[in-house]
Amino acid sequence: MNMLLTHPYAYPLLEVVHIVGLACLFGSLAVLELRLWGLAPVLPPGPLARLTLTVTWTGFALVVASGGLMFSTQPQELLANGAFRAKLVLLALAAVNAFVFHRRGGVARGDGPMRALGLLSLALWVGVIICGRWIAYA
Repeated sequence: MNMLLTHPYAYPLLEVVHIVGLACLFGSLAVLELRLWGLAPVLPPGPLARLTLTVTWTGFALVVASGGLMFSTQPQELLANGAFRAKLVLLALAAVNAFVFHRRGGVARGDGPMRALGLLSLALWVGVIICGRWIAYA
């Protein structure tokens, strides 16, 4: 039997790590997006982007590690879950969006198309969060 399922604190602690990672990831993206849309113009976008990217990657690593371990406890059930599959699609779209954002100059450009990609990123991550919560009810 999987220790994550038998130990009384293992799975709940993984969920906490997952939520903390998501908070770091989404929070850092939100800060950068607010800067792209003109809030706090005194903050230089380059250094802010470098700082938030570090927090974003740390959060992403926590989410991937904890999510992978949680997935390992019930892969068949999760793959059959529509909310989980939607979450995976949204994650893939968020990855493509991030690639395009950084490939096209991202924060350094800071123009309308980059703002739109940043806003799309936040919308995709909100969708990921909603689907993640919905997994238990689908």
